[in-house]
Amino acid sequence: MTTIEQVRNKDARPPSGGRVNRSFAAVVLMLAAGLIVLIVLTASFYTVDQGERGVILRTGAVVGTAQPGLGFKIPLLDKVVKISVQSRAQIYDDVQSYSRDQQPATIRLSVNYRLPSDKVEQIYAEYGSEQGLVDRLIDRRVFEQTKNVFGQFNAVTAIQERSKLNAQVSDAIRNAIGGPVLIESVQIENIDFSDAYEQSIENRMLAEVEVQKLRQNAEREKVQAEITVTKANANADAVRAEAEANAAATRLAGDAEADAIRAKGAALRDNPSLINLTAAERWDGKLPQTMVPAATLPFIGVK
Repeated sequence: MTTIEQVRNKDARPPSGGRVNRSFAAVVLMLAAGLIVLIVLTASFYTVDQGERGVILRTGAVVGTAQPGLGFKIPLLDKVVKISVQSRAQIYDDVQSYSRDQQPATIRLSVNYRLPSDKVEQIYAEYGSEQGLVDRLIDRRVFEQTKNVFGQFNAVTAIQERSKLNAQVSDAIRNAIGGPVLIESVQIENIDFSDAYEQSIENRMLAEVEVQKLRQNAEREKVQAEITVTKANANADAVRAEAEANAAATRLAGDAEADAIRAKGAALRDNPSLINLTAAERWDGKLPQTMVPAATLPFIGVK
């Protein structure tokens, strides 16, 4: 009997493999529960960078705005959409337009913009994202206003008055964009006309440079001619002055000589013996060696 009961009790014991399976299942269940708890905890927190703002959605509806830093949300119900509020640059390098004189041009310009941090809810509600706002609001106005303003300028004035064109395009774009965006600056970086027109512009500029060169040469020759005339006049004045000085000196010398002759004549007239005195002073004491026959002996009277 004892042996039969022992055998029955032995058959009634559960196998050891069943205990192992239950233990493994319990461990797996605990791990799964822990993983679920971890996922829930992880999904409950979010972070927003300093240059962003978050739009909090609860079952698809906007319920608030998330500021920079760490935040909490309801798992599976809340969602945070991040929108940048930093300055961005949008480049437009293929704006096709015509000038007022019907010259085709390709314009390249850049637009710097920024989304206001207090308008992120409106931006998401109306445009869905930053890119949606750029596509539906900024791009359309930029192309439209750039063409309108550029069409008011001739091709030449568009180049010569580049700053004026840039200012008018910037004002037109700012006034046309009335949505939740701030246009910080607009810069026209390049205006590309057709090759034929640019060649004509280059030829015109070369012609103007040549004209300016000829004008400069003419002015230089005119100045040189004026300098030559001035020198000639100065030389003539110098010669004239020298001649006048010589004439004045000659007149003075003649007047002096005439006065001397008149003085001598007066002296001889008043004192006839002065002639004999002068002859005696000049005689060397020798008689003439030859004389003409029957000539008077040239001699002075001596008392």
